Amino acid sequence: MQRAMVISIMERLRIAMTEHLALLRLMHLISPTLPIGSFTYSQGIEWAVETGWINDVASLQTWLASQLNSGMAQVDLPLLKRLYLAWQAEDLQAVETWIAISNASRETSELLLEEKNRGRALTDLLIALEIPQAARHKPLLSQSQVAAFALASLHWQVPLEQAAYGYAWSWLENLVLSAVKIIPLGQTQGQKLLHQMTPLLLRVIEQGLSLPDDEIGAALPALAIASSRHETQYTRLFRS
Repeated sequence: MQRAMVISIMERLRIAMTEHLALLRLMHLISPTLPIGSFTYSQGIEWAVETGWINDVASLQTWLASQLNSGMAQVDLPLLKRLYLAWQAEDLQAVETWIAISNASRETSELLLEEKNRGRALTDLLIALEIPQAARHKPLLSQSQVAAFALASLHWQVPLEQAAYGYAWSWLENLVLSAVKIIPLGQTQGQKLLHQMTPLLLRVIEQGLSLPDDEIGAALPALAIASSRHETQYTRLFRS
């Protein structure tokens, strides 16, 4: 009995270590220092500030909440789930299908290019971190950041729900940091905004992970206009 107890304790420790390592890997994956160029994109915010659509914390919060409730909840998170499950099942046809849907859902050529650029950068990083599937499927992964993120999460045994929390948080944090520079806002204002939007993030993630296939898709006219106009903006700091 004592031997069985020792084995049970060791097994629990092993499981705990695996879970802790997965959490650390997720923190690495969503870090703002990850070399995939996240800091170079504003997703339309730069032009929205230029034209006066966004000029303070309140208008920024409205802009971000709109995108969370539509694009994140109805496109990115549902696709993250399906790509995670497709990689898990080793179903490359499903991976290709969901990547095509993801890219077709980008509002402008600028946003599509961002998705592909970040996908290519993340794929190169995963290859450098010796994830075998990344090298094997580089042409496919390089088309989509969300596909590469899903593969990395699965490889590092990050549970799907935690991966979704990390993906959504990383998106929100990057855009708030961009807005802090563009509007500009104080660092403390940016952190307060992140704190205030966290409850919405929880609801968005729950919605996104439960969305059925036939409801995937969103229309973001303001984002489409801002991104399209940003493509030819006279002076700009960000790539999108």
